[in-house]
Amino acid sequence: MTTMKCLASGLMVLTVLVLSGCASAPVTVAPMPPAKYRVMAKATGKACGSIGILGTAYYVIPMGLNSRVERAYQLAVQSVPGATALINVELQDDWFWWLLATTRCTTISGDAIKEERR
Repeated sequence: MTTMKCLASGLMVLTVLVLSGCASAPVTVAPMPPAKYRVMAKATGKACGSIGILGTAYYVIPMGLNSRVERAYQLAVQSVPGATALINVELQDDWFWWLLATTRCTTISGDAIKEERR
């Protein structure tokens, strides 16, 4: 019986380690600013995505989830006419659960800039 308990404990630890081993590469939210630019105004953009359709013990089928940071950044830049990029970028993530899925919203804010020609 001791061997079975040891084997079961080992299998449980291995399962936890495998399931908790998620990782991703670092992502640059905003590009490096140009050498010469003008600060225009504060900018904000928000984009959401869901992961849903409850199945067994996990949510599956991501819907717009992986691109929400890029979309929020683009919406922030577009919120200030003539802006080409953002500096002093801040990212805020919020989520909510709505029974069949979770929705995650990312808000990007920062100072909108425009590159100045020499």
